[in-house]
Amino acid sequence: MSIPYLAQREDQQKLEWLDGGTFSVLLDAAATDGQLTVGRFDVSKGEAPPFHMHTREDEIFLLIKGSALLWVGEERMELSEGGIVYLPRNIPHGYRITSDRADLLMIATPGGLEGMFRQAGRDLSTPRPDDFEISREALAAAADAYGQIVVGPPR
Repeated sequence: MSIPYLAQREDQQKLEWLDGGTFSVLLDAAATDGQLTVGRFDVSKGEAPPFHMHTREDEIFLLIKGSALLWVGEERMELSEGGIVYLPRNIPHGYRITSDRADLLMIATPGGLEGMFRQAGRDLSTPRPDDFEISREALAAAADAYGQIVVGPPR
């Protein structure tokens, strides 16, 4: 049975993510009875995950601030501030931030995708090891553990 859940900003986990960006876990599967994951990216120009697809969840991105190029399959599109995109599971996709900074809201359903970010990223509430990096191998292992398939390098 689902129950209402409130997470104030100070309750939300913030992770170091790709290219010096951050990913905040706003709602996770535990808070939503497995229904969804809600996260927010704060990233800079050039940030781009590997071209990938999700096998377990559908994904929605809302670009709150900034601009990006988006690839869905082989189609390339521009995503501008306020734009939203729905990415059904099993469709390869990727993006590249083209503005100096971007603020993206991500919703994935069902929940659980936050586990990949937690596995590969680093909780910002803990001290940063000098040698911390999200290596290609660490990202691939986390993606594999959570049903993501990396189909190519970042675009």
